[in-house]
Amino acid sequence: MIDINTASADEIDAVPQLTGHGFEIVRYREERGRFEAVRQLEEVPGMAGKTAGLEDTVRFG
Repeated sequence: MIDINTASADEIDAVPQLTGHGFEIVRYREERGRFEAVRQLEEVPGMAGKTAGLEDTVRFG
């Protein structure tokens, strides 16, 4: 399990479901602030419709 609010792009890319999205997730986080819920990941470019099942993989603490 990784903390999506502190993980690096490489750490995020290591999660199979998030591979290739690490840079965009980090950029979005830096521009808009911390994530509070999986549904917010849907707003990251390229992530729409790809967040199902992430509740068991990422945390927001």
